[in-house]
Parts: sequence; C-alpha cells; structure tokens
Amino acid sequence: MSAQPFFDELHAQEDPFGYRSRWYEQRKRALLLASLDRAHFERGWELGCSNGVLTEALAPRCQRLLATDISPRATFQARRNLSHLSHVQVHCAQHPQQWPAGRFDLIVCSEMGYYLEPGELAPLRDGLHAALRSDGLLVACHWLPAFSGRTCRSELVHERLGQGLQETFHYRDADFLLQGWSWTSRSLARDEGLR
Repeated sequence: MSAQPFFDELHAQEDPFGYRSRWYEQRKRALLLASLDRAHFERGWELGCSNGVLTEALAPRCQRLLATDISPRATFQARRNLSHLSHVQVHCAQHPQQWPAGRFDLIVCSEMGYYLEPGELAPLRDGLHAALRSDGLLVACHWLPAFSGRTCRSELVHERLGQGLQETFHYRDADFLLQGWSWTSRSLARDEGLR
C-alpha cells in the first residue's frame, strides 16, 4: 500500500512539520549543516524533501541539488518555494522503488526511513550505496520517540544505512539521531593540515 495519500493529506498544510516555525527544527537543521565535512559538494540529493525547507538550506552547499519526495503535493510546494534556485531540481519519487540517475557526493536521508517497512531498508541501503560516489557522504537524521505511522525504529534505519560504510560523525539527544558515513574514514582537521 502506498504512503502517498498520507503525505498528500499532511501537505494540505503549507508547513505541516513546523520546519519554519519551530526552534527544534531550526536547531536540527543547523546541526545537520554544521556536521557536513565539506563546505561545498558537487552533486547532492535529499530524500523526503517535504516542502523544501532543508533543501533550501542545503542549496548553497551544492553545485547541483536533487530533492525527492513521495507526495505530489509536497513536491509542488517545494518547487514553488525553491523556484528562485535554478540549480535545484525537485522530483516526485518513491524510494526504494525509484532511483535517480547518476551518483552523488552528498546524500541526505532525513525523517523518512522510519516510514518504510523493515524489509525495505536493505534495498534502500543498497540503492543509496550504489548512488554514493567514492568520495561521498551519506547523512541520516531521524526522530527517536515513538509516533503513529512509524513502521521501524530510527536506530534500525541508521544501522542498516551505515552497514559497510565508515561512520564520520554521530550525534544523539533525547529527540533525534544524526549520523554520517563515507566509504573511508575522514578527518577534516587532517585534510586541512591541522594534524
């Protein structure tokens, strides 16, 4: 059964999750952006873009940026909200069933993995790993408390997504889990000659 009607109903509101109004969301977005180990990425992809608020924050960090969401209503809102950014594309797609062409040096999977069935996590991981360039960074961020509509735990989502990759950062508080992985271990301090 498709989750599309559920998300279309949610996006009957302009900002259903309070991305613009809640300090919680602003802080989480700032932590995610600060955790990225490069100032600029060549090609980024955000899964589950909703109305495009995080997409807009990621846009200055990416030469090209793709944002996808399962909801036509959400992607309509995101396209409208991001129309001033010519290097950003927004597509309606369901993952792990549909995949964009090409590879990415930044992939952000935020607040969508726990809506998948546990059996869909391995195909999601395999598709994301195949789309991740050898120098790429995969980021996941998910709400921790239980809620209606969740089909698997956030910890399980992150465990599956990180399998086979090296963890580059890890942040956890009472509310959410934020992690990043790459193919090889990285150190920004080493890259910049500090150690």
